Amino acid sequence: MKELENLEDKMNWHWRDTMRTVRFLGFDARVAFLIPVWLIYLRWSTIILSFMVFYVFKMLENKGLTFPAALRALRCWIIGSERPGQIGVNKHEFLDYG
Repeated sequence: MKELENLEDKMNWHWRDTMRTVRFLGFDARVAFLIPVWLIYLRWSTIILSFMVFYVFKMLENKGLTFPAALRALRCWIIGSERPGQIGVNKHEFLDYG
């Protein structure tokens, strides 16, 4: 019976990592947009800017935020509790449970 469960688990391994964040050299793969920038404009300023972006991504990961979640948090911090897209009856106070 145990061997049958192990066999079923092995057949479903390909689904296990489908939602995992894609990694590129230990960083979130969204950092890879800097590589074409390096190829087109390789200067000390782009290298320094790239490492600053790498550091920001790593800092966000250490805080437990993915990049899209950090963008949403930044948007909430900039806009505040005002919700300009809502009108009249649908306009409620924004609650942040996170």
